[in-house]
Amino acid sequence: MAKTDQKPLLLLLYAAVIVCSWMPVSHCAKKPAGVARREDIPFIKCQVCEKLASQLYHQVQAKQAEISPKKISEYQIIEIAENVCNLKKKEADWILKIDIQEQGDRLQLVEQDSEGQCGSECKTIERACQEVLGYSDTDVAEHIYKNKPEINSLTSFICKDLTGACNSKPPPVPKDRTPGEPFVAKSEKEAEMERLMKSMEGMPGAPGMKMYSKEDLMNQNFGDEDAEDEDDDDTADLPSKLGKVLREKDSKKYDWRERIMKGAVDAGEKLKGHADRVSNKIRQWWRSKKTNWEKRSKSGKAEL
Repeated sequence: MAKTDQKPLLLLLYAAVIVCSWMPVSHCAKKPAGVARREDIPFIKCQVCEKLASQLYHQVQAKQAEISPKKISEYQIIEIAENVCNLKKKEADWILKIDIQEQGDRLQLVEQDSEGQCGSECKTIERACQEVLGYSDTDVAEHIYKNKPEINSLTSFICKDLTGACNSKPPPVPKDRTPGEPFVAKSEKEAEMERLMKSMEGMPGAPGMKMYSKEDLMNQNFGDEDAEDEDDDDTADLPSKLGKVLREKDSKKYDWRERIMKGAVDAGEKLKGHADRVSNKIRQWWRSKKTNWEKRSKSGKAEL
């Protein structure tokens, strides 16, 4: 089995470690995952649907502007629709800016200026978004691709015609409802670090990447001691390399933003090159198969 080129991954990982080491331990330490409060979903379902429709509209518009003069494909719209309710994807970052506030007998979604820590409210909005969209993401994508609706028309289609999320008023909030946690904004460094980790997710050789504190890295405390040992020689002594990088770094001269961006670009170029090679091989294989089929077809006709 061929081994994956680890150099782009290592560069990005080293950069991530350096950035993390500059942050307070509270920023880099692994955070407990919040749990969705499903009982709150009926109170916010319509508002979540309206924000979901707005995000789909604006993200499709942004993608179209990014690739112009090419036209956005239906597949690209489907990809946005599939990811817009998944907090592991950048398309769902909008959820991180919303605070659930209790106003009288209603719950109100209030958008904040910056991203916040993801606790139970964040997970509740994600869960509500997933329940609203359900298995209709491809239907929504097809509607956007074919009809190119304006935002009001798209909102009506998703929230009334397709899902019925806004066809009735939300019920009043019980008086004994336990209030949610306060909105705690992330620092810009922490938000940038999490965006970097998201961009690395799914890269070859980087499954399930996690954030560790500086103390964990220096003590080589990486958890999961029983993980399968299938890495090549370049990554066998990764913990010691990380410790060496931390000890040798010069914070005054180290432009971490530039190194991160360079690593991301280099990794992207290598992955693109690999994809191009695979695509060319597939095309060559298809052409040879097609030629063989045509020859057989002509040979069969000649015999008849």
